[in-house]
Amino acid sequence: MPLHTPSARVLRLLPRRLIKPHSLRPGSQFSIPCRTLASKPPPNKNEYERLDPISMHRLEHERREYYKRRSYYSGAGFVLGMIAIWFTATSIELPPSNKPAQADSGRRPDDPMVVLGRERKIVIQKLGEEPEEVPDVVATGTSTVPTFPRVLDFYDDEREGVDNGIGPGQNDDRLVEYQLMGLGIRTVSFLGIQVYVVGMYVATDDIAALQEALIKKIAPSASTLVAGEKDELKAKLYDPQASVEIWSDVLKKSGAKTLVRIVPTRNTDFHHLRDAWVRSLTARAQADKEEFGDEQFGASLSEFKMLFNRGSVPKGKELLLSRDKEGKFAAWYDDGKNGAQRLGQVLDERISRGLWLNYLGGKTVASEGARKSIIDGVMQFVERPVGTVATQVV
Repeated sequence: MPLHTPSARVLRLLPRRLIKPHSLRPGSQFSIPCRTLASKPPPNKNEYERLDPISMHRLEHERREYYKRRSYYSGAGFVLGMIAIWFTATSIELPPSNKPAQADSGRRPDDPMVVLGRERKIVIQKLGEEPEEVPDVVATGTSTVPTFPRVLDFYDDEREGVDNGIGPGQNDDRLVEYQLMGLGIRTVSFLGIQVYVVGMYVATDDIAALQEALIKKIAPSASTLVAGEKDELKAKLYDPQASVEIWSDVLKKSGAKTLVRIVPTRNTDFHHLRDAWVRSLTARAQADKEEFGDEQFGASLSEFKMLFNRGSVPKGKELLLSRDKEGKFAAWYDDGKNGAQRLGQVLDERISRGLWLNYLGGKTVASEGARKSIIDGVMQFVERPVGTVATQVV
């Protein structure tokens, strides 16, 4: 006999009309809406009346303005933060690191060549005062490479300084003294990003030949230039066409030995430096095909490219380009570890002359500041009688 619960018995005894579910009439005042667990209470009609389209549009506009203000504040904060970082990084001078000297080192990197890292000093003494030794240097205008030596010694020998850093010693009689003509900073792009400091030097013994060659361009029979003649020479040295003609003729005929000293202000590489020089030489060859358009110049340009097929050039390291009295081009580099090394040479004088003109003449030069400084130095040369500048303290 099956078991039945008491509730089941009670339901069986009730009439069927009471057990059958039914809904109340909709219009009854006792009708209650049927709700389940998933259903939501019906919205209040007054809420819809308050949120009319105008209010909705106003709320949406306020929301957009709020996020727009947040984006403005975030952008302004980012820009101000970057400016603060840049100002902090550029305004604080860090003390130079004092690296301990290696006791077993055979030689210092700047021992062989005075030009590659050695700055001369001069002694100044006034009446009644103790003598004061000060470095004979010139300010460059940048904190990365603050000074350039005013006078330096150099001798180029292809038998020395190749991959071993061995060059002529400081007291070598073959060393030639050079004086600074002018210097400037090479910059790129419209932001004026500094790349390197460049200075041009002339051998002290050849200053008279350089003087005479420049003076004859204005006054063939004079030994010095007066004020009006100096202004005429200065105007020609700034002229795009005349400057190229004057400097090209002076470099070819004067036989003056010159140097170009380059010290990067930021980490760079030989390929970057070489490509800029090659573009300048190529543009000059295209502009003057009669002088630079032969196959020999193309072969010499290839030799020039091979000299600088090397790696990086850290900031503060020195690269020296030389031109002797025959116009032979030679390059030296001091990485600060192995001493001065000779990179090689190019015999074609058009290579060194074209490279020098990249800093001296034309409509645009590699460094306008260097050209201005060199012209100012030349004006000091030509205002004195020929042969007297070498005895002056520049």
